[in-house]
Amino acid sequence: MTTMNDTQAPVTTALLPRAQAGDDRAMNDILLHIAPFVGRLCLPIAQSHSSDAAQEAMLAIFRGIRGLREPEAFYGWVRAVTVREAVRTSKRLSQGPTDDLTDRALDGNPLDTVHISDAMDRLPDQHRQVLVLRAVYGMNEEEMARTLALPVGTVRSRLHRARRNFQNAWHQQSA
Repeated sequence: MTTMNDTQAPVTTALLPRAQAGDDRAMNDILLHIAPFVGRLCLPIAQSHSSDAAQEAMLAIFRGIRGLREPEAFYGWVRAVTVREAVRTSKRLSQGPTDDLTDRALDGNPLDTVHISDAMDRLPDQHRQVLVLRAVYGMNEEEMARTLALPVGTVRSRLHRARRNFQNAWHQQSA
């Protein structure tokens, strides 16, 4: 899972109160600081539209930072906002997320990475979304439901079907 380095937390601890108070310089410094993190989060969800998703996420963070009540939750909040905006951007631009499991591929056969990507490409967009949110971001059903603005039951059924469809696609390649 993508996280911020613990040594970087003091940077935002010092800047966050100033940014929330309206200090433009502090806001700019925070946004510059989190930009790589936001970009890494958007890439596997929005794929070819990841830069648009990152831009939307940065705007949402800029607009919502004053409402953040717990500074220690900053990186979790940034992550939640970014994933939500990446999913929205992906849907809006009619591009489903593609699971970039190459980072998670086993150290074994590189051909497995190609097969994983091919199997993911065969899935409907809604199935790719739930698999990416589960596999890459480690979200549970409740977190996925909030992110996708769906009932938990819908997320569970999509996840079940997505896993089944992925297995079928995987086994077709193995045969």
